Amino acid sequence: MTARELDAAGITEPELRAAYTRCRELNARHGRTYFLATRLLTPGRRPAVHALYGFARWADDIVDSLDSTAGPHARARALDRLDADLARGLAGGTGAEPVVRALADTARRYAIDHRHFADFLAAMRSDLTTASYATYTDLRRYMHGSAAVIGLQILPVLGTVAPRRQAEPYASELGVAFQLTNFLRDVGEDLDRGRVYLPEDLLAAHGVDRGLLRHCRATGSSERRVVHALREFASLTRAAYRRAAPGIDLLDPVSRPCIRTAFVLYGGILDAVAGTGYAVLHRRAAVPRRRRALVAADGLVRLAAARTAARLAGSRTVPPAAPPAPHAAVRSPRGHEEAV
Repeated sequence: MTARELDAAGITEPELRAAYTRCRELNARHGRTYFLATRLLTPGRRPAVHALYGFARWADDIVDSLDSTAGPHARARALDRLDADLARGLAGGTGAEPVVRALADTARRYAIDHRHFADFLAAMRSDLTTASYATYTDLRRYMHGSAAVIGLQILPVLGTVAPRRQAEPYASELGVAFQLTNFLRDVGEDLDRGRVYLPEDLLAAHGVDRGLLRHCRATGSSERRVVHALREFASLTRAAYRRAAPGIDLLDPVSRPCIRTAFVLYGGILDAVAGTGYAVLHRRAAVPRRRRALVAADGLVRLAAARTAARLAGSRTVPPAAPPAPHAAVRSPRGHEEAV
């Protein structure tokens, strides 16, 4: 976190500044596409987005890290500790973990509904016991907590030109679109974790099962049935992007370049996957660096124009609510690449 960003956000207490800096480091290291887009936010809003991402990344690593030798029970206990720390942080404004201290402060500043964090941790906990989803409807139910609520958490930070409730369905759907993209890109890595996020009925319709996916992963081979299933899943993902797109124009104009850039770059991952012939079981598709640079440059131009217009005409956004008194502690009922 740069001192300029922290100063712009009004974050002055040294320990809290260090906590936000830790979140920024997690974003920069693990969420390259998302971090690039975040650079297109006004400096005062960046720390809050880093805090939200940092916490999600921290929880996701507890559940998913392939570097850890911890078993399911140890991961569940670590998630329980994080959940309890979060409840204390949201109730009292502090926490043992830096990511919790930054998140609690962001939740207070932007009046973010604590239920979104509870739903997120419940989804993370389900990853410890659920290895597949029978239908797309079942997958969407899981993604409410793992992805849709991320959009809802970030929306108050971005600001809107319409009542927040009007923008919420689009923010939720964009979170889902981003995660569906990750699921498609990371099929091979998720399989190594013992999970398949592609719905079982979609796979079965193309004659694909977990055994065939494992065979292709192990041998590096390509199978026509698998390609057809992955292509159908990509179509579902593109449909989510189309549903989410109208929400960008509901955002504060100075926040639109950030989200538009993320929208284009994440959508570009789908193109990159198709460009490999849907070889996601063998390698990780990525947007070419030149394409990323061009999209980011376009975002910078849009941001400069939006900030100039805001200075000339005055902001017409619906401002975030004034920081409320801390909410009552929220406890998760049962406890996510990049979400980035």
